[in-house]
Amino acid sequence: MKGIVGAICGDIIGSTREFNSIKTKEFELVPENSHFTDDTILTLSLASWLVNDESFSKDSLIDEIKHLCSEYPRAGYGGRFKSWIFSNDRDAYNSWGNGSAMRVSPVAWVGTSLKEVEFLAKISAEVTHNHPEGIKGAVATAGSIYLAKTGKDKDYIKKYVEKNFDYDLSRKLDDIRPHYSFEVSCQKSVPEAIICFLESNSYEDTVRNAISLGGDADTQAAIGGSIAAAFYDVPESIVDDCLYYLDDTLANILKEFNNKYL
Repeated sequence: MKGIVGAICGDIIGSTREFNSIKTKEFELVPENSHFTDDTILTLSLASWLVNDESFSKDSLIDEIKHLCSEYPRAGYGGRFKSWIFSNDRDAYNSWGNGSAMRVSPVAWVGTSLKEVEFLAKISAEVTHNHPEGIKGAVATAGSIYLAKTGKDKDYIKKYVEKNFDYDLSRKLDDIRPHYSFEVSCQKSVPEAIICFLESNSYEDTVRNAISLGGDADTQAAIGGSIAAAFYDVPESIVDDCLYYLDDTLANILKEFNNKYL
């Protein structure tokens, strides 16, 4: 299966290791205490926006994010973002956090050209993460997904990211892993998540790579997994094991998005 399920499954698989980091690829993929987090909720906020507002306005995106996130107040949001959700404030707050990248995958399945995908990714970030690094992380991730979706190989994707976003993707996971720790900035987590995809041989391998870094596991896996889901298929067994944890509200948003765009 392809699509935004790649980000959702990555989030759920990484959920039990977000604050219990590991430095190995050998672990139970979906233990019983797995759960969806803010990564899934925000991915589906964007999906709902794209389904319900074909003008793709920022105002409607803000409404979708605030509404859905407020339904799940303890999903693990960052402090500034949570304050924004439950306030009357609609202005962005200059974040460079990786939240802009972990939620962006739906735009890559809606845009019909790389230019449109990059434009929609920029909009999706700007409503909260309007710092240049926050925007860059979202656009680089969405562009990578689109290129993978349209059949470009890993070398092409790597060159696109390095040329347009100045991320160093020539590093190896074995060199990154020993010294890597929990990191929420786009600039220090998006490149690593992309490398997890570039060094992979499957969707599952991408997610295992991401979690094995020992950082922000669910978000790393959501970002890397969102690209891998466009390049590979997400195995049905993984889809079934992960989507079991979605409630009806979230599952219905995913179904509506897939029916309209996939």
